[in-house]
Amino acid sequence: MPGPAWLDNPWKQNPWFESVAVAQERARRRLPKPVYDALLAGSERGQTVADNEAAFRELGVAPHVVGQQAERTLATSVMGQAVSLPVIISPTGVQAVHPDGEVAVARAAAARGTAMGLSNFASKSVEEVVAANPATLFQMYWTGDRDVVVQRMQRAHAAGAQGLIATLDWSFSMGRDWGSPEIPDKVDLRTMVRMAPAVATKPRWLASFARSGAIPDLTVPNLAPTLADGTRGEAPTFFGAYSEWMTTAPATWQDVAWMGQTWREISGTPFMLKGICRVDDALRAVDVGVDAISVSNHGGNNLDGTPATIRVLNPIAEAVGDQVEVLLDGGVRRGSDVVKALALGARAVLIGRASLWGLGANGQAGVENVLDIFRSGIDSSLMGLGLSSIDELRPEHLLIPDGFHRALGMPAERADVSCPG
Repeated sequence: MPGPAWLDNPWKQNPWFESVAVAQERARRRLPKPVYDALLAGSERGQTVADNEAAFRELGVAPHVVGQQAERTLATSVMGQAVSLPVIISPTGVQAVHPDGEVAVARAAAARGTAMGLSNFASKSVEEVVAANPATLFQMYWTGDRDVVVQRMQRAHAAGAQGLIATLDWSFSMGRDWGSPEIPDKVDLRTMVRMAPAVATKPRWLASFARSGAIPDLTVPNLAPTLADGTRGEAPTFFGAYSEWMTTAPATWQDVAWMGQTWREISGTPFMLKGICRVDDALRAVDVGVDAISVSNHGGNNLDGTPATIRVLNPIAEAVGDQVEVLLDGGVRRGSDVVKALALGARAVLIGRASLWGLGANGQAGVENVLDIFRSGIDSSLMGLGLSSIDELRPEHLLIPDGFHRALGMPAERADVSCPG
């Protein structure tokens, strides 16, 4: 039986990788520096980016040596979507690190039995992505007036999106101590000439676009207006969309309540609020009727110094986990991280950078590879802990150092409620 094709040529790199860290390194080697740097982006000194990962290392586990379960169940559901593992794709903007972008990620997620989060700042349309993965959750920022928001909701529903994610956790903290990567407004001849030195050093990446007959597209098709005759207008550039976002007045809790109610009236599917870091915000989200929340600090791209999401997760889950689905994103790099998040009250996690590194390293196959790494790590952790299902995970399966949890915004009447550890 023939082996993998790469074995026929010992000089060709094995396209498979065994960890997200290796995927990151492969992406770094393959992508032009400005493109790779954009995937690392974090605000100011990067304190929150670093803590998102470091906090997971502070948590230990308490394994059994005998009595492990022969079969283990990883399946769950997220916002009404059955998934084969508690890891879904987080919506991230303009995934033009690969010619197929979000469509490749959606196909990979579908192949591995999980859901796809699609940003309205994506480089591929919601119609294309839903066709690749029917379990697509559409994400929106609060941009434009309410009529525009409704128009975009209607388009997402007509395309077949199975849920809506509202992302409000960004305050335009753009300064970075190490400098921001150059992201052009559009890729035209002048841009290509200017960026040629960086791109020329990555011929394999350039060749992948040449084979596709396309150039990196920095327009955002999901924000193209619907014209009076029902056709689509011209899609704005990324920075055009960004400008609309920056000039829209911030959402209020009344806006969030309206958004959730309007989406459910249009589609009958669930509504998630992404960006919760405080107990009082989680309680308010329940009050305005959300179906799910994601404990998130925008991957360290919001206010630097915000605690790691895994530190704030358990107080939030203790407060509202019996009323809404609680998810987590930020710093998740391995299956054991997923297990720790589930033990502290998350239903599932969302991954952003990890899937983008897989995409940059090896396209759709690279994202599938990343999801397989998470599946294997979750399964191994359950086996070591002597559990047969992710539903059995509890805080007592972890070693939690004193002072690990950060109960931000804890109402006075709940202040005496202590978290485990």
